[in-house]
Amino acid sequence: RAAGAAGPAHLSAAAPGPNSLSGAVLLQKIDQTVRAVQDTALREMVLWSAVGLVVLALAAGVLGWRLAGRALRPVAAITGAARQISEESLHQRLSLTGPDDELHRLADTFDTMLDRLEKSFESQRRFVANASHELKTPLAVQRTCLQVGFADPLPDGLAEVRDDMLAANHEAEQLINALLLLARSDRGVEATEPVELGGVARIAAAELAPLAATNEVGVKVFEAAGPMVVHGDPILLRHLLTNLTRNAVQYNRRGGFVDVRLDAAAATLTVTNTGPHVSSEKVLDLFEPFRRHGPDRTAQSGHGLGLSIARSIAEAHGAELTAQPRAEGGLVLTLRFKP
Repeated sequence: RAAGAAGPAHLSAAAPGPNSLSGAVLLQKIDQTVRAVQDTALREMVLWSAVGLVVLALAAGVLGWRLAGRALRPVAAITGAARQISEESLHQRLSLTGPDDELHRLADTFDTMLDRLEKSFESQRRFVANASHELKTPLAVQRTCLQVGFADPLPDGLAEVRDDMLAANHEAEQLINALLLLARSDRGVEATEPVELGGVARIAAAELAPLAATNEVGVKVFEAAGPMVVHGDPILLRHLLTNLTRNAVQYNRRGGFVDVRLDAAAATLTVTNTGPHVSSEKVLDLFEPFRRHGPDRTAQSGHGLGLSIARSIAEAHGAELTAQPRAEGGLVLTLRFKP
């Protein structure tokens, strides 16, 4: 009976009861709940971390932009002043205030450079004004003395000497006038007004009519798309067109032509002339002072300053002067103004 009683007791202990089953289910549910809470907390943490990172990046960008703007404000002031300052406004200064740092020292250096430039330009203006008087007055006195001292009647041979001396005097006076005009155009344009280039071109052609007749060169002025009006110095623009036309007439051939064409729509003026052949390599040399086309620079009249003065005046008016050789000989000079 004892053995029989032990058997059922062993079976009762090994079999799971209702309490043990409910406990396992409860532990499983608790584990699932903990895992769900952990996943939710992880997702929330990642989400809010991302939102915080974006907000922090935006705040850092805005703050950095403002700080960079304040730090680079002196550089912007220097850049703006450099763009606005020209020969007529060299008196402007930065006068930067603030701490004595690298930017402040840079602004002071810029102001010092402007001081030197202003003094240099002012010295050049005084030189041109003084040279105009000091160089031209003796020539005028010399010419008067020649005309009075060698008045007719003269002994044989002296009349030719007088004419040669007067021609040399006139040549020196033209050279001085050309150099002074070149110096003036290099300074830029001080005041501008509307100028009708067609009328200026016709006046230049009329003034050069005797030279054109002597060289047997025909000069014509053509206008397209109506009157061509530009803003500039009327005196300098007249010298510009006169120099271009004189150069085209002077370095031409017998029976040649000079065509001056104005295109108001394209804001261009073109001077086309016949003449000797010019190689493409030597075209740029023609714009250098005292440079002329030909083997002997002193073989012809003129000083080789016409195209140099023309380009200087063009640049002073913001225009571009270019030259191209013609296949038949001669040049095509194109003056292009900014619209």
